[in-house]
Amino acid sequence: MPKFYGYAGNILRIDLTKNQVKVQPTEESLIKEFLGGRGFNSKRLYKEVAKGVDPLSPQNRLMFATGPLVGTAFPLGSRFNVSAKSPLTGILGDSNAGGHFSAEMKFAGYDQIIIQGKSRKPVYIFIEDQEIQMKDAEHLVGKDVYETTEMIRKDVGERMVQVATIGPAAENHVLFAGVFANLARPAARTGIGTVMASKNMKALALKGTGTVKIADPKKFWKLVEEIDEEAYVHPQYWPRRIMGTTRILMLAEKLGILPTRHFTSATFEHAAKVSGERLAREYNVKSRACFSCVVPCSRFYVIRDGEYAGLYGEGPEYEALSGFTARVGNSNLNVALKAVDLANRLGLDAITTAEGIAWAMELYATGDLTKKETGGLELKWGNGEAMLALIEKIAYREGFGDLLADGVRRAAEKLGKGREIALHVKGLEIIQADPRGLKGYGLGYAVASRGADHLRSEPFIELSDEPGRGLEMFGVPEATLRLAQKGKGKLVRYFENWCAIIDSLEVCKNLAENMELLPFSRAAEITEVTTGFHFTRELMFEIGERIINLESAYLVREGIRRKDDYLPARFLQVPLPNGNSKGAIFEIEPMLNEYYTEREWGLRTGTPKAEKLREIGLGYVVEDLKRNGAARVS
Repeated sequence: MPKFYGYAGNILRIDLTKNQVKVQPTEESLIKEFLGGRGFNSKRLYKEVAKGVDPLSPQNRLMFATGPLVGTAFPLGSRFNVSAKSPLTGILGDSNAGGHFSAEMKFAGYDQIIIQGKSRKPVYIFIEDQEIQMKDAEHLVGKDVYETTEMIRKDVGERMVQVATIGPAAENHVLFAGVFANLARPAARTGIGTVMASKNMKALALKGTGTVKIADPKKFWKLVEEIDEEAYVHPQYWPRRIMGTTRILMLAEKLGILPTRHFTSATFEHAAKVSGERLAREYNVKSRACFSCVVPCSRFYVIRDGEYAGLYGEGPEYEALSGFTARVGNSNLNVALKAVDLANRLGLDAITTAEGIAWAMELYATGDLTKKETGGLELKWGNGEAMLALIEKIAYREGFGDLLADGVRRAAEKLGKGREIALHVKGLEIIQADPRGLKGYGLGYAVASRGADHLRSEPFIELSDEPGRGLEMFGVPEATLRLAQKGKGKLVRYFENWCAIIDSLEVCKNLAENMELLPFSRAAEITEVTTGFHFTRELMFEIGERIINLESAYLVREGIRRKDDYLPARFLQVPLPNGNSKGAIFEIEPMLNEYYTEREWGLRTGTPKAEKLREIGLGYVVEDLKRNGAARVS
């Protein structure tokens, strides 16, 4: 009988400095308090990466984690989290990806893999069940993501081995390089790939032959069948299957929140030319699903003619598509697909890359950046040739690209101009949706534990503009009206807790949250029948609350306070100039006050109170913060 149902039961620790491997049992207390995935990683990060640790030092931890539903027939369980202290932001670094890597990690026998130290020479780690090898990677140095994946598969003699790797950008210490699985599945935000490179580690490759046991198979299958049926009849099923997240681009255009030309406009006159609809009609050739998923929302595309004819690949997702089109003023879809492919191969976070290029293009447009300063690049809006050249220059830290390789916050500091239009929060660049037209999302950007981030809360329900839902869920009709500010603190707290649960179960937000297939009550039910541990809706909500508070405490220990929970001045001072959200502006102070009140955090500092931390089982955090000089933060 397995020690724990739903879990592999083991945590693997690898010390690259000492060339040591240690397997520890997954603790029952860790499961009950943090579930898995993001929860596991956030707990380890807080406990094991002390205040002030250099993110690129051997003392940082690089952690991969899965959740209890991964590797089962549950149709949403295909994700994994990669976490470390971020070299880009200097605070909590974390990213999440789907595909097939996570299931293989469970089949190999591990709920979490923790890597520390630094190898003396380049290595990749190959895990085949209980056999863990540090294999020579000298021949992989400088290879891109696709090349590395193929070469490792040949090295180990197994086509189906799952590989999570970095590209040249990480090796050149670009601070926003990611970890890429299944070629185009990026865990790319916050510079996690750069942490891997700092450890002289090129990749993590997995092959597993194990299985995941279920505590109550009969009830489990009943729930699986219910969710399958709900997914198939959901109104979002076919749009997601046909277009994936690229369907968002025309929706953002309609709502007037498309980040056109670096958020100087909310609509793009060429939106239809670069839309998910056009991709589906002219480029897509087949769909692809993550492990066990019933909604194959990823797509394979082929460029059939024109520039870059013959290029093919998987994706893109909305963030990359919008980033390399509307955000930079580019109307050439072929060029955008080439940019996405290039960013993936080189191992770059598309969101941060696009922000850096758009920031530079705005400075160029206003005359604050010259052709001499860009090294000869003519950074006019929509100049696809310059955009592609700059992506490569960023990855290899060449010329003007070297400036952008540290992220937009540092680029503005080094250049000595453009600080006011560097669009980030806590050092992490803002996504492709204008917060002036999405107040709940905007508040989520401001308070998210990894910096400007929609996935820490993703309060999609405000897109419905249905006051009845706001009244029903929060007692405040305005909470679900996207241009209203009242009730947003309640909204964001609820959705942050929910997203923390989803990230810890390691299921897909597109289905679990956006399609509302896994609310707290059902999450409790499926987790209980899978693991055999008792869970309720209230316990799930508390676990989400615990994760959010622990992550906030990590930020507090690193010096983050209310003044950092802010948005760039453009969103606070300049009304949206056009579109269906025209005239909207972001009023942050009242929303922050409501959020901190809902969280029971200090209004002055925006940090968790000692009483709150103790109430949810984080008393040890209170004592740690006292030792680290943060005793009176609230």
